[in-house]
Amino acid sequence: MTHKRLISTLTLTFCLLFSVVAQIPTGYYNAANGLTGFPLKTALYNIIKGHTIISYDNLYDKYIKTDVIPPNTVWDMYSHNPTGTTAYTYTYGTGDECGSYNSEGDCFNREHSVPASWFNDASPTYSDLFVVYPTDGYVNNIRSNYPFGEVLSPTFTSTNGSKRGSCSYPGYSGTVFEPIDAYKGDFARTLFYLATRYENTIATWYSNTAEAANALVANNTVCFQTWHLNMLYEWHVSDPVSAKEIARNDSVYKIQHNRNPYIDHPEWVAVIWNMPTTAANFDLSEKIRIFPNPADDAMQISIPDISSTYQITITDITGRMISQIVMSTENQMVDISMLTKGMYLLVLENNNTRIVKNFIKN
Repeated sequence: MTHKRLISTLTLTFCLLFSVVAQIPTGYYNAANGLTGFPLKTALYNIIKGHTIISYDNLYDKYIKTDVIPPNTVWDMYSHNPTGTTAYTYTYGTGDECGSYNSEGDCFNREHSVPASWFNDASPTYSDLFVVYPTDGYVNNIRSNYPFGEVLSPTFTSTNGSKRGSCSYPGYSGTVFEPIDAYKGDFARTLFYLATRYENTIATWYSNTAEAANALVANNTVCFQTWHLNMLYEWHVSDPVSAKEIARNDSVYKIQHNRNPYIDHPEWVAVIWNMPTTAANFDLSEKIRIFPNPADDAMQISIPDISSTYQITITDITGRMISQIVMSTENQMVDISMLTKGMYLLVLENNNTRIVKNFIKN
């Protein structure tokens, strides 16, 4: 293939692709107002079920709208390296889709973030854009039917650092697949979506394969084994919703006419699965203000009642660091005159918190 090329995120530039705010339709979540726990999850199921079904064969044509690094590079979470060099890329519409493959970098195909064998290839899960992502075919095959997990001693490591091996997360020691840190939250929110959208069938998946039994339970409320739920929640908190996910959520909505509620409302994961220990981070995120946004040469960050020092990192949407400052007062002016026009991420971190905000440079 002639379309794959060596590409570095140090030189990758982007056009302004999407709005800084998710385009949630007015009243979309009204039926969930005032609910908590599993009744909230069921209300969300009733909101997002019955989506427009896309055929599996047509997914490639939809990915150009949902999973693209402009202008037409495949955004593959199993190969993209947001902090260094991406070893290879694929281009939409150039024949890079699989066929056959012998090694990493040969072609890309369609990866079920929850293996299709877990739900017996049933429709509409099989072609749900919120469940199926474009990924390198060889790495997809290496992932196989194993659950997501964490690996200390990998038997395989992809070029971007995704790993397969024995699970090191407490509670499970079988074979798992671990995506890189930058995309763990993406996959965690995908699984929380899946547990919600398919609340009517997921309780039966437990018995379909041994791998499913190791990650799921036979009910439609909790849905996950304790180790798996705890790990996914940690991923959800440590890798907050990104600009990529917001744009993808809006794009999929235009095609399937449903949304991932945990991208629109990440705080609902803790509310539903009774995991409140870090819910304060979501409350703090709502209070932090960046203005003006969009901005020209400078913007102000406001953190009400700040009680500790934050490290502020500005990155592009691939995760490449551009600058850092330290913030210890409620209001901080930040010079962004050196930035080119486009969207950026503002990452606020201290010992206990990591919050990501999006802003636009005019």
